[in-house]
Amino acid sequence: MTAYLSTDRLTLRHFTPDDADLLIELDGDPAVMRYLSGGEPTPPEVIRDRHLPGILAGYDRWDGKLGLFAAFADGAFIGWFILRPERDGPLDEVELGYRLRREAWGRGYATEGSRALLHKAFTELGVHRVWADTMLVNKGSQNVMKKLGMTLTTTLETPPDMQKVEGADQGGVRYEITEDQWSRNP
Repeated sequence: MTAYLSTDRLTLRHFTPDDADLLIELDGDPAVMRYLSGGEPTPPEVIRDRHLPGILAGYDRWDGKLGLFAAFADGAFIGWFILRPERDGPLDEVELGYRLRREAWGRGYATEGSRALLHKAFTELGVHRVWADTMLVNKGSQNVMKKLGMTLTTTLETPPDMQKVEGADQGGVRYEITEDQWSRNP
């Protein structure tokens, strides 16, 4: 496995064309999709025909440095992490995120992987600001963002396609951290 990034317990690598089943299984768990689609699984054909090709194209777009990365612990797929700019956004402002299998929840993987990506972003990739969005009701993700030293910067309206998601009426939140803030406590 060619690693994009490794930590004490995690290996992150690029997805490959053969990884569709990993994404289908992950997005097929209603608990994983709770704050994303109201628990509805992503149809396999959407993953195969749109999501995975988009992930792979992102590696070309960003020279393999940014994108969506498959995460493994003890050789087992546990989910993914993301570090990428908005579609037409500046390369020095990137989104941080993750989606983990239920079996990986509560084990510190989200914090560990995110912390490693922040380090890479600010020390190797020339990033100046990292942001992350979540639903206001998703306290678990907000706790990870706080552990990373990110601060709440704004509230967000729920996108129209997410109105059926639990807590949609409460909207979302954005947390951010700048290179300067991170450098004071890496």
